[in-house]
Parts: sequence; structure tokens; C-alpha cells
Amino acid sequence: MAVDIKIPSPGESITEVEIGNWLKADGDFVQMDEPLCEIETDKATLPLPAESSGILKIVLQTGETAQVGDVLCTIEPSDAPAAASAPTAEPEPAKAEPPSSPEPATAPAPQPESYAAGHPSPAAQKLMAEQGVAAEAVSGTGPGGRITKQDAVEQATPAAPAPETPSAPSAPVAEAPAAAQASPAVPAVSGTREVRRERMSRLRRKLSERLVSVKNETAMLTTFNEVDMRAIFDLRSAHKESFEKKHGVRLGFMSFFVKACCEALLEFPAVNAQIDGEEMVLRDYVDMGIAVSAPKGLMVPVIRNAESLTLAQIESEIRRLAKRARDNAITPDEMDGGTFSITNGGVFGSMLSTPILNPPQSAILGMHNVVERPVAVSGEVVIRPIMYLALSYDHRIIDGQQSVSFLVRVKEYLENPARMLLGV
Repeated sequence: MAVDIKIPSPGESITEVEIGNWLKADGDFVQMDEPLCEIETDKATLPLPAESSGILKIVLQTGETAQVGDVLCTIEPSDAPAAASAPTAEPEPAKAEPPSSPEPATAPAPQPESYAAGHPSPAAQKLMAEQGVAAEAVSGTGPGGRITKQDAVEQATPAAPAPETPSAPSAPVAEAPAAAQASPAVPAVSGTREVRRERMSRLRRKLSERLVSVKNETAMLTTFNEVDMRAIFDLRSAHKESFEKKHGVRLGFMSFFVKACCEALLEFPAVNAQIDGEEMVLRDYVDMGIAVSAPKGLMVPVIRNAESLTLAQIESEIRRLAKRARDNAITPDEMDGGTFSITNGGVFGSMLSTPILNPPQSAILGMHNVVERPVAVSGEVVIRPIMYLALSYDHRIIDGQQSVSFLVRVKEYLENPARMLLGV
């Protein structure tokens, strides 16, 4: 009896999904727990596994919109090994037939004349018209006997030096420029000019809508600062091996930024707030969103109560969520409810940018690449690893003084991590 595969609920408050790419074709044999297709929501793309083994019958096609609980496909129980082994035995006799009758292979020696024989290519036709050369006077060397531009040039060239008398030097001089002018008229083009179209995923379309709405519906502004990363570099170099040995996770840069932002957000709560109608929603906790570049697009998984976590716990959570996002296994619930976000364009080499808000949040911090730059320290020019920071914020709820002070406090914590870790 066929098994109906229904669309599961991807998360709370999600009742509608879109059918993404099918990973199996109609009529394929599928194994239990093997991914069948991708289910797309506004926040994530999730794989849907087979609930049993058998022959797949697709009900909903790619791009269709469906409700949670609708039948996506059916699976008819079937024996896989028998179906898979049958077709492999038959091709062998087919290969044995050609060698048994080699004689006819030599019979069709003459090839039919191609329709292209004697016909010039567009470039050749143009050149022949300029030279006054008839098609019958040119033998084609192209595919199927087609007259190529080179054939036309070779036919026209010998005609130029025909007059041997010294009294007519002007004839070849007059004809040479004509051939030279015809050459650049049809430039040789190498490479392909193919165009292909791909369906935008529901996640990508929703992301596009949200980004445009942010620009239209918020008073977004960006303030910048720079941070000397020397203290964090030295701290990591001194303790990264013992840190990894004790906690089982590498000590990266992101945990320092998450910790610094959490401390600064508790001091400047407006940066951690959001607008709800005519009210401000203020929080005494930080749910930190970390932007991750996943195969299906940008995703922002959330670290819950990040303000209460240690550096080791933050690193472990970042690693876990990033892996789930890149494996296309993260759920909408794991990306819902962030209060502040951090995006790191520096991993791709970005020097400076203005990150866009992640609504309904009111601020986002942009990290960038670390570059050794000359800076003045105590009246002397020294080389230090410098990172530019960018804080984009909604000016409707966050004043300039609050945004600048917040970013300065983050800078102070990063340049003096001992103060941040000791809470002083």
C-alpha cells in the first residue's frame, strides 16, 4: 500500500511552504530517510526525507505553494535490488552484435553532398560581394563544403597581382584597402555567450523583500570606528592551545565580539530594542544573531541569552549553528527572535561596508578584515593590526550619541579584553 508523504510543520506560525528542488525524479526508487526534495520557507530551506523505501510518485511540483499537511508525494513499496539489477544484464548482448557483421560497415563509403556545399557564410558573402566574386568561382573548404571567409579572401587575393605591366600599379593599391576594410567588419569572437535562468528560492525572494523594506521603512544610518586587535591577537596566541585542550573548541575572534557587544548592549539598551507600533520594546537579555553565508543564501542563526555565556560556550554555539546552516539542517526556530546581529564580511576580504538591518532589530554590527596599518601610539608611529567596525542603526529609536557611545564601548572592550572578561 502506497505511503503518503505529507508536508511537516517547519516551525511555529509557519503554515505555508514552497516546493523547492526535487532531489529524486518521478519513478525513482528511494531508500528510507533518503532526501527527496527541499521545502522552502521564508527563513530556511529544509530537506524532506523519505519515510519508507519504494518507488516515488511526485504529487507537487517544484515552485508550487502548499499548506502544512498537504500530500507532497507517495511511495509505493518495492524491491530495490531486483529493479536495479535487471537492466544491467541486458546491455551485454547488444554489444556483441556489431562485431559479428563488420562487412556492412565499409559499404556506405560515399557520403551525401551537404546542403551547405557551395554556399558562402555571411562574412564570406559580404566579402565576395565587395570583390565581385561569384560563388561558382570559389571552392568551399568549410564543413560540408561551405565557403568560408578565408576561401573568399584567397580567391580575391590572386586576382590583385594579375596585371604585370608597370603602368597599372594603382589597381592592386585600390583593391587592397577594400579587403583590409572588410576584415574588421566581422571580428572573430571566441568563447560562448550562453544565458541561463534559475528559479529564485522562496528564501531569496523573501530576503529581497525584507532588504528593500528596511531601506524604505527605517531611518537607517551607519557610524564607523576602528579597533586595534593587538591585545586579542596576543591573548589568543598565549592561550589558544590550552583553551582548545580544555574546552574542545578553538578560540576564535567572534566570541570576543559577541561578548563585547553583549556588555555594551546591556549598558545601552536602546541599541538592543525594537519598535512595536508606538512603543519601544526594551530587553534585559541579548539574543545574538550571527550572519552565516550558507549554500542557499544568507542565514542568521541566533545564540539565546548570549550575555550569560562564557567565551567557550559562545564559540561552541557559533560552531554548532554555523554547521547546521551550511548543512542545510537549521530550522526557522533557530533563526527567530534575535535582538541584535553581527555580520563578518572580513572573512571574504571586505575592508569597509554598511550592513543592512535585520528587521525587526534596530542595529547590526559589521566586522571587516584585519590589516596592518601605521597608527600613532604615544606620539610614535607603529604598525598595528587594525579592523574597521561599522554599526548600522535605526535612527528612529537610537540617537547618534547612543550609537557612537555604544561603538566606542565595544572598541574599548576589544582593545582591553581583560576589562571585559573581569567585568570592570
